[in-house]
Amino acid sequence: MGEEGAALSRVWGDVTGTQPAPSTAAVWVVGVLALLVVAYRPTWAVTRHVVTIAHEGAHGVVALLSGRRLAGIRLHSDSSGVTVSKGRPRGIGMILTAAAGYVGPGLLGLAAAYVLHRGHALGLLWGVLLLLALLLLQIRNFRGLWSVALAGIVVFAVSWWAGGQLQSLVAYAGTWFLLLAAPKTVVELQRTRRHGRGATSDADQLARLTHLPGVVWVVVFLVVDMGALALGAGLILRPVG
Repeated sequence: MGEEGAALSRVWGDVTGTQPAPSTAAVWVVGVLALLVVAYRPTWAVTRHVVTIAHEGAHGVVALLSGRRLAGIRLHSDSSGVTVSKGRPRGIGMILTAAAGYVGPGLLGLAAAYVLHRGHALGLLWGVLLLLALLLLQIRNFRGLWSVALAGIVVFAVSWWAGGQLQSLVAYAGTWFLLLAAPKTVVELQRTRRHGRGATSDADQLARLTHLPGVVWVVVFLVVDMGALALGAGLILRPVG
């Protein structure tokens, strides 16, 4: 087996294998740090771009799964984004696509928590790297390319060069961040709507599609994300098995 084959074999073995979880104290520490990052405005202004990547990625995935054609994704410097898909302007496919954004980060965090609970921290990192690579193919502006590429470089560097303990800590920190950040984006959404600046938001788009008030959809988003946080935290803090 050549060097390339050996490298691929190593990666596959790491991805499919299990890694020891950090101590419970370490898991709590990275959780608190993630909470501080979400709560502190300067760090949130930077890291919110990660949530936008997950948000727009969720729109794109559900658009494809519901039979719509994905036309591209744009990520902006103000941490907003837009996903354009083509298909019927109304119907269940459009509703599901519009609803996916604000619940996407929370559900992704919940899925990550389950993977960590099964002991596959490195597998999680490589899975995220694969998702970022697929997302990169759909980005249609330079800011979006830069944001996704930078995230991919960071995840690859940790996956390839960092030690096992650091890899696990990064995987847990990222999972905590998604679980905690998802509800905050919903609160920000409602604050924007209350100030009269949310006419084009997902909630208001869903209101036009379903004839349910936008605030109902905000509540749905928040319930899903808070449920994902509760379930995900339970998985993260439970012994790996």
